[in-house]
Amino acid sequence: MATKRVAVVTGGNKGVGFGIVRALCKQFQGDVILTARNVDLGKKAVSDLNAENLKPEFHQLDICDMSSIETLKQYLQSNYGGLDLLVNNAGIAYKAASTAPFSEQAEVTVRTNFTATLDISNVLFPLLRPHSRVVHVSSMVSQWTGKKCSEALKARFLDPALTIDELKQIMQNFVDAAKAGKVSESGFPESAYGMSKVGVTVMAFIQQRELNSKDDIVVNACCPGYVDTDMTSHKGTKTIDQGAETPVLCALLPEGTDIRGKFLSEKAVQPWP
Repeated sequence: MATKRVAVVTGGNKGVGFGIVRALCKQFQGDVILTARNVDLGKKAVSDLNAENLKPEFHQLDICDMSSIETLKQYLQSNYGGLDLLVNNAGIAYKAASTAPFSEQAEVTVRTNFTATLDISNVLFPLLRPHSRVVHVSSMVSQWTGKKCSEALKARFLDPALTIDELKQIMQNFVDAAKAGKVSESGFPESAYGMSKVGVTVMAFIQQRELNSKDDIVVNACCPGYVDTDMTSHKGTKTIDQGAETPVLCALLPEGTDIRGKFLSEKAVQPWP
């Protein structure tokens, strides 16, 4: 019996994640698992898609909780024997009006958007089958923020020898600088969200290099665009379905594609930063 293909989308209960699940239910050959931290919200999202005659599965996942990630891994292992598509969409952004101190915003945003995305990669990557696709939903803000980094930092991010451990250290240096009130002196821009997404984008570049010896496993980072969601306080101009287009293009790249270890937006590879 052929093994059933399976896709996982994190943060799938609303916004761009919900749009990605909806599109994959129509285009991906296999099961699509919508994950969400909140079970009630996740199941509500599934029933909304059922009403459109789409049949995603649901599994709880809090990307900031290692035991939750491990539980999902066990579920995939026992039900599918592997994983074919991982879309890391879950993330947070503080509002511009937030009164939380910058040190806290830096720590929490990096922990959620960067560290948790790395954690889920580390746990689930061993399940990836040949021809798997991994999509990290990053942001155009990662380009703007990358451009504002010191030349020394930019050079490190683009160094083909940069390792994940070194990237983790740079992200920790940013958080430490935020706590010490020395962000700009340390060569970092004053954007917690932007730096977290710089980390996510560069993570994709490094992970692809690490996976190049594997059988056509492809990792890319992408920007969905400025989408009308809770995260943008509904100021974005794109619908969630339009926001899903670039992530879904990355998710469904054909076998042998040369789009690997890249940053995409508006359905095309973009220079980074």
